[in-house]
Formats: sequence, C-alpha cells, structure tokens
Amino acid sequence: MSTTVSPRPAGQVRAGLPVAGTPCRRPADGVWTADGPLDHWAAVAPDRADLDAARALAPRRAEEFLAGRALLRRLLTALLPELATSPVVREPRGRPVLAAAPGVGISVSHDGDRVAAAVAPGRRVGVDLQQVPDEVSSRLLRRCLRERAAALAPWPAGRRAAELAWVWTVQEACVKAEGTGLAGLPWRIDVPVGAERGRWRGLRWISLRGRSAVPLSCAYSDPGADPTARDLMIREPGARDPRTFDPRTFDLETPCT
Repeated sequence: MSTTVSPRPAGQVRAGLPVAGTPCRRPADGVWTADGPLDHWAAVAPDRADLDAARALAPRRAEEFLAGRALLRRLLTALLPELATSPVVREPRGRPVLAAAPGVGISVSHDGDRVAAAVAPGRRVGVDLQQVPDEVSSRLLRRCLRERAAALAPWPAGRRAAELAWVWTVQEACVKAEGTGLAGLPWRIDVPVGAERGRWRGLRWISLRGRSAVPLSCAYSDPGADPTARDLMIREPGARDPRTFDPRTFDLETPCT
C-alpha cells in the first residue's frame, strides 16, 4: 500500500502537514514508513522539545535531526494522533522510544537530501535509507558482503555501489531495531545479493526495491516478541492503546492527502 502526499504551496508548511514528494508506505502489517525531502521537513515548524534538543547540535546536524523528528511526528499524527507530541527519549544504547508509549516502535534515518521515519505499534522497528555513492572500494564490499562480494566483481561500478547501499540499509535497519546501533556490528549481518526480505535473529526485514528510488529498508520484530511491547504501551489517561489498533481497517491515504 503506497501513496504520495499532495503538494503544498510555498509558505504553507506547518506542523502536522504533509509536503510534496513524501511517499507513505506499509511494508508489512502493522509497520509504516514515510520518506521525503529533508529540506521540506526541516522547514516544518518543530515541536518545542525537539527544538530544545537541537540547540546543542551543529547547524547541519540540527537540520537533519529536526527534519527526522518532523516526519516522525507527521507519521504519528496519521497513525496514533494522541502520541504525535509525545517526548522522544533514548535507551542507554541510543534507540529512540516514545516516553508515553515505549511499546510503539519508532525509527528515523537521513542521508543526503532525504529523510525517513517508521512507526510500528507493538513492535521494535528500524528504518534506514542511503544515497547511492559514486563508487565503493573492494574492501568495503568485502566487509559488508564478505564471500558474496565476489558475485559483484563483474558488475559495473554504479550497480555495485547501488547494491551495497541496499545491503547496508538492511544491515543498519536491523541493528537499529535491535537497539544496538553500530555496536551490533551491522556489516556482519548476512544479506543475500538482490534480496527483498529475510530474517536476522528475532527480526524480519524488507527492502523496498522497486518501490523506492532511494535504497530504503525496514526491520521489525514480530508482534508481542519484544517484552517492552508486551508491557503497557500507553501511559497517558484516555489515550488509545496500540494493541487495539487494527491495520486492516486503516487507510493510510486518508490522513496523508
């Protein structure tokens, strides 16, 4: 399921509104992603807590941070609006969680001029996007693909670079969902060349090949597999419990257009 949000005239970008060129997708039941132009989402009026957190960052890093948070909050507005303004806190290893609903998986990624976000009620989730580099070294290919790197040797340089970007998005998405980040040694995760989906440890992963022009992958746990997700997910009185959220009855096109 995929749709692209409608353009908005210049000067009308405000908190909670979509902008041009931001596809919203449901790569799996109960898992949603959105990605779009970083400069557009950086122009959205930021949440006050996000703005405070960005003040300590270098200008470019602050722009990336605020764009990612704006897109994440837009996706939350579409899915679980009562959580759209929830503070985002970090676990000891850096995995972001919603303070009001730690069992609702969230993730953000950015590279170059693109930003992505993912939301998955009742699951851990990780999303990653990568711009395709102009070229990649044989050493880097061997590090991330190991024995599979040899299969790419006859390929043109651009195709090798694109395949590495796809593989890396899977590897990075997996360690994000696991909550280990680079400490999880993502380059050791075995990803078959050209694969669109697979499993790693207790996670499933999917690459949006053929659906995303920029390499973009998402990793997520099975429903209820994460002890955190089995706990009470909503702590704010009167808020919707994500465990009652039925993705089969949800039309993502409605809040995104």
